[in-house]
Amino acid sequence: MKLHHLTLALVATFGFAAPLQAACYADYKASRDNPLRLHYGVIKIDTAPCTMSDKVQTSVAARLNAAGWKLLQVQSVFDDSGLGQRKNDAGEYFLRF
Repeated sequence: MKLHHLTLALVATFGFAAPLQAACYADYKASRDNPLRLHYGVIKIDTAPCTMSDKVQTSVAARLNAAGWKLLQVQSVFDDSGLGQRKNDAGEYFLRF
């Protein structure tokens, strides 16, 4: 019985800690050739802390490349509070990749 209570205590402690971490997003510009196409988009990224880094650049580039796009630039990294102001500008590329 004591083991059961200890297990519940550990699950409660660590199970509720994870959701407190805010989501992280990046906005970027990408291109595709033949014919030339450009787009601006917003992508959710898994990185902590939520700051610009080589890891962010590599992650965004890999996900875009898998869909046939070339990353031109990651413009910024932000949390949930920055989503609303970018949604209209990103259009169909808002959280697409």
